[in-house]
Amino acid sequence: MTINPELGHFALILALCLAVLQASVPILGSYLGFERWMRVGQSLALGHLVFVLISFAALATAFLNDDFSLRYVMENSNKILPNHFKFSAVWGAHEGSLLLWSLILAGWSAAVAFFCRRLPAIFLARVLSVMAMIAVGFCLFLLITSNPFERILPFAPENGSDLNPLLQDVGLIVHPPVLYMGYVGFAVPFAFAIAALLGGQFDSAWARWCRPWINSAWAFLTFGIALGSWWAYYELGWGGWWFWDPVENASFLPWLVGTALMHSAAATEKRGVFRSWTLLLAIFTFSLSLLGTFLVRSGVLTSVHAFASDPERGVFILIFLGTVISGSLMLFAVRGPVHGGRILFRGAAREVFLFANNLILVTSMSMILIGTLYPLISDALDLGKVSVGPPYFNFFFVPMTLALMVFLGFSIKSRWGGTHSSNMVKFYVAPAMLSLCLGLGLPILFGKVYSAPEYSYSAAFTLICVFWVTLTICRDLVSKLQTRGLAALTASYWGMCIAHFGLAVCVLGVGMSTAYETQKNMRIMMGESVTLAGYKFHLTDLSVARESNYEATRANIVVTADGREVSILRPEKRNYFSGGQVMTEAAIDAGLSRDLYVALGEPLESGYWAVRFQFKPFVRCIWLGGLLIGIGGLMSLLDRRYRKKRGQAFGTHTYKSQRNWSRSA
Repeated sequence: MTINPELGHFALILALCLAVLQASVPILGSYLGFERWMRVGQSLALGHLVFVLISFAALATAFLNDDFSLRYVMENSNKILPNHFKFSAVWGAHEGSLLLWSLILAGWSAAVAFFCRRLPAIFLARVLSVMAMIAVGFCLFLLITSNPFERILPFAPENGSDLNPLLQDVGLIVHPPVLYMGYVGFAVPFAFAIAALLGGQFDSAWARWCRPWINSAWAFLTFGIALGSWWAYYELGWGGWWFWDPVENASFLPWLVGTALMHSAAATEKRGVFRSWTLLLAIFTFSLSLLGTFLVRSGVLTSVHAFASDPERGVFILIFLGTVISGSLMLFAVRGPVHGGRILFRGAAREVFLFANNLILVTSMSMILIGTLYPLISDALDLGKVSVGPPYFNFFFVPMTLALMVFLGFSIKSRWGGTHSSNMVKFYVAPAMLSLCLGLGLPILFGKVYSAPEYSYSAAFTLICVFWVTLTICRDLVSKLQTRGLAALTASYWGMCIAHFGLAVCVLGVGMSTAYETQKNMRIMMGESVTLAGYKFHLTDLSVARESNYEATRANIVVTADGREVSILRPEKRNYFSGGQVMTEAAIDAGLSRDLYVALGEPLESGYWAVRFQFKPFVRCIWLGGLLIGIGGLMSLLDRRYRKKRGQAFGTHTYKSQRNWSRSA
């Protein structure tokens, strides 16, 4: 099937027109009292999705059909690129990634229009209008500065350049769409917050309806960050899973604030507290998502992740970002809640621990934001080039994470409004003592197993926190099963347990791999061996393999332990035909308790090769933990109260009638 690129361009223009109508007609109807105007937003949202989808399909078929008359296709594809990479190349660079962003935003808007049909018409109209205003900004961005349908006239080249070899990987197929689902998904709670400010309604019913959308976006963003970390680990060839790159930070910042938002919304729903704070967090989370867009696509960063280098694009995004943030904060200042909840609670209440959770997460975000933006600001003001590296981020973030784990353990047993101190002490004595014993004792054993030179205090602190969270979860789960039974446990509770346990697993992977990983950078030739962490790596062969779009020098390395063969690793050095770029493809023998990682470096004199050998204990727990965290977020969506009839979330006890909404507005 072929869709003419001009049709895709025209569909994008029509999508802009529908977005303008969706941004204006429903919200005008909400103030004028015209219900038909309010209801038309749902149809416009679905129509907008259809036309953006047509535009996206037109660009995808241009890639698959090698239409090099399009500049974007010519710059990011060629005839020998495999078809699955041609399709993923649609979002492999700036213009296509923005089109994917717009498509996902249209999808979220259509989902709100479909699943929220029973909401008060005034509220739904305002939500859809706010989301359409965001869509208008991105459609204008595409059409004015980032048109993916720009032609090369009058003569098109016979072949294209190539997709960046770093992106010729399955990671490009899954990572950006999943990450964008989280990024863009936070537009929904942002729109709910703005609609609540316009209507003056900030009670628990608003938070209850908003929470599923928060959890959905947060879960997708969690999966996206975990996938990006995994992709960097095996693709970049140096064995790192996170290196505080500014573009990596750009996705981590909204995740931290989104985590705080998720917990704050729970307190607002359950107890009516933190109402102003929850609205602010919804605004800040989406604002940080837009900030990430600015960092990646403005040209202010030089990174393997960054897609743009055109200052005009950066100015457009900066204006859009400033408009969204300043406008929403001004609206909050004028229409925000004038007082918080008046519900009292004792010191051991869950509200206290959620407040501590929010404080730690937002403080962590602030420290990372400062470290990310300060070098850019210093350079922009001609104050000199400043580099902020991992030591700065680790100095602040590691203690914050350990403190978060401590409060997380205490929050397991806490109850809304307060928990009797005697019950807290009785519950936590055994987990605390056992966590200390295991955390302090196991590093001695690990030191012997991994031949560590000395006792690892970082591993001890890691294990204490991991066992503390895990044991408190297990004890609370056993207690509830004994007293209430399996059927009484809600999906939200199971989601909380899975997500918190996933955090413990992730911290275990980070702490243990950092404490006990070992590596050797060696020059080695065929027939020689290297010993690392009790494993013997023997280079037995070097061969050349030819694929459709690259030629690879492939090493054959036999790994043995105690005279027994463990694995055969085949790292590669690839030379891509189109651009002549040389890439490293690491070989990994993966296991839950350890990874053996080998990366083939450059050829040296006399038949020698530079090779990196790494032993990384428990590193897989990082991504297993991320997977569990995301699953926990999705599990909470199955809770019974979110499966009620759509109108019940905004019960009549809260929104008496449509007239109340009109008067409050």
